[in-house]
Amino acid sequence: MAVQQMDYDQAIAIIRNQITIQPTIGLVLGSGLGGLADAVSERVVIPYETIPGWPKSTVHGHHGQLVIGRLEGQPVIVQQGRAHFYEGYTPQEVTFPIRIMRMVGVQTLILTNAAGGLNPAYRVGDLMLFNDHINWIGMSGGNPLVGPNDERFGPRFLGMTHTYDRDLRRAARQAAAEAEVPLHEGVYVCISGPNFETPAEVRMLRALGADAVGMSTVHEVLVARHAGMQVMAFSGITNEAIDSVDSDLEASHEEVLDAGKILVPRLTAVLRGVLRVLA
Repeated sequence: MAVQQMDYDQAIAIIRNQITIQPTIGLVLGSGLGGLADAVSERVVIPYETIPGWPKSTVHGHHGQLVIGRLEGQPVIVQQGRAHFYEGYTPQEVTFPIRIMRMVGVQTLILTNAAGGLNPAYRVGDLMLFNDHINWIGMSGGNPLVGPNDERFGPRFLGMTHTYDRDLRRAARQAAAEAEVPLHEGVYVCISGPNFETPAEVRMLRALGADAVGMSTVHEVLVARHAGMQVMAFSGITNEAIDSVDSDLEASHEEVLDAGKILVPRLTAVLRGVLRVLA
């Protein structure tokens, strides 16, 4: 069941009663990447369980709290951990935080996740900037925009050609170059999880044109774009997708968290640079 309107009002009241900074930039931090929130100054921390209607993350590596403050002088609201479709939430519940961010004033949304590298050129610890995505879940019905359309947020039918903002992508490339952080740019495919892909599925997704695969983010992107927000997204490559049944390797959540130790400094450098460009 979709989250009811009264939950929006209650959640916004809880957040506004605790903050003095008006955030205009939202950040969503994925598995193993929550350490970036530690860099926020003038911080106010709000645990998810204190916000009515907010979905609670049950996944190890997701802290489960909002951090509001400043990063590179910019007013930000940071989602330190997210909920996922595979945890049993509806797409509407997964994206409840994004609509709350929009209603408290966020205009630009930056999302991050941990993902498997489908592109053979990608290595663990690499960063990929989204330039497009394949919504595997949404194309088969798991779309957060299904159901009655709330005209306060956006139109019934949403164009997706320019999903990932061109100016933001240019800022990301500039920031990565200045920080001397290698940055790929490619297509992300969202699957439901929680299982990792079989070798046959890896080969199929690669043939479709995807460069990285993960279990989050696209639902949030859809709702953000529906609400008129500018969107940028990054994948931190935490494992190389296995395309052979004879491989001795196996994907695991532990390697996802371990790769975060490499990715957080790189992602922090790039995101700080982006915020400086936006300023």
